[in-house]
Amino acid sequence: MSKVCEICGKKPLAGRTITRRGLAKKKGGVGQKITGISPRRFLPNLKTVRALVKGVPMRITVCVKCLKSGKVIKTV
Repeated sequence: MSKVCEICGKKPLAGRTITRRGLAKKKGGVGQKITGISPRRFLPNLKTVRALVKGVPMRITVCVKCLKSGKVIKTV
């Protein structure tokens, strides 16, 4: 199952985490130094729901933002 919303097309984004050490200058230190940068992924908040697609109930993967805004017609 791919991590893509079938309504709006939201998908994972790439980013980085920055690791720092040292005491900040405003707290009396000499400043923070960057000791490492590692990649990370920002994943969309996806849920699998039963919804009407062209009048037929199907299971689709939808982000929570689309669910809350009412872009999906859920079935029971």
